[in-house]
Amino acid sequence: MAREKIFTGPADGAVASTVRSSAAGAPAANAFDDRALDEELRPSRLADVVGQRKVVERLEIMLAATRMRTEPLSHILLDGPPGLGKTTLALALAKELDVECQITSGPALAAPKDLLPYLTNASGNSILFIDEIHRLPAAVEEFIYPVMEDFRVDIVLGEGLNARTINMKLKPFTIVGATTRSGMLTAPLRDRFTFREHLEFYEEADLAEIVRRNAIKLRTKIDDSSALEIARRSRGTPRKSNNLLRWARDFATVKQKEGLITNEIARQALAMLEIDVLGLEEQDRKYLRTIVNVFGGGPAGLAAIAHTMNCPPDTLEDEVEPFLLRCGFIQRTPRGRIVTASGLNHLSG
Repeated sequence: MAREKIFTGPADGAVASTVRSSAAGAPAANAFDDRALDEELRPSRLADVVGQRKVVERLEIMLAATRMRTEPLSHILLDGPPGLGKTTLALALAKELDVECQITSGPALAAPKDLLPYLTNASGNSILFIDEIHRLPAAVEEFIYPVMEDFRVDIVLGEGLNARTINMKLKPFTIVGATTRSGMLTAPLRDRFTFREHLEFYEEADLAEIVRRNAIKLRTKIDDSSALEIARRSRGTPRKSNNLLRWARDFATVKQKEGLITNEIARQALAMLEIDVLGLEEQDRKYLRTIVNVFGGGPAGLAAIAHTMNCPPDTLEDEVEPFLLRCGFIQRTPRGRIVTASGLNHLSG
């Protein structure tokens, strides 16, 4: 996997303009423009982040203290479900500090040698963002311990009696780790992060504000009721709301001359995606119907439900059940899954 480095200092705006100008006149120019436009949907400053106010306030205090002491930012661990803004916060921190940010992920670091380029190229006070850090192999995790504590790397050259160890000092920098499964982190790695922040699902009002702001960035028009309609069906996740906004924009472009996303257009667009008023998709409703119609409302085992739906069990457990549990539509019991009264009412509504 190619190493990704993002410069978030003064040259950040120049990077986007360079991408656009390099694609000028090329057949794929629109693709480059869309990619640059997608990047602009991310807030570049903490002040622009909507939602997660408590987390943002604590990060702002850490940043202020770091500037006053002129020291590197302490290592930070961000955990929470996918799509809540962990990468966005890491890039915003780099932008606030006016430093570069290198990006990698746990699965991409198969061996300590894969981590070395990031460490040796890290400039002073910069940020190394490691996504899905819980998937770091054990060898890489142990290799990163002295890096986080003492900013040094111990490299072994040779084998047997001829082996020798080289101690390499690194410039002080910050590791920002992101994980969707903090329970899978080992205690030694988790404890080496000075600060740990958990991201919660967003309120509808915050998601509606995100939709309104990003509609401007996507050069489309949307009214307040339509923004709230999209937010209501986004499962509390900004990434989901952005995806639905893009779809509503495409739908409005085709179905309406002005391209305005009205409440009716938004409803029609989401209905075509088979997303109901609470954000349930067709697979979610099929899951509920299967338990009700085939298993009499439960209890039913996950494997039996999966075979009936012709769907892998891990897909149901990781993608379908979490949101249904949040909505209170199902219960997990020792005997199996049960559809609640709320779930039955939603199916019959």
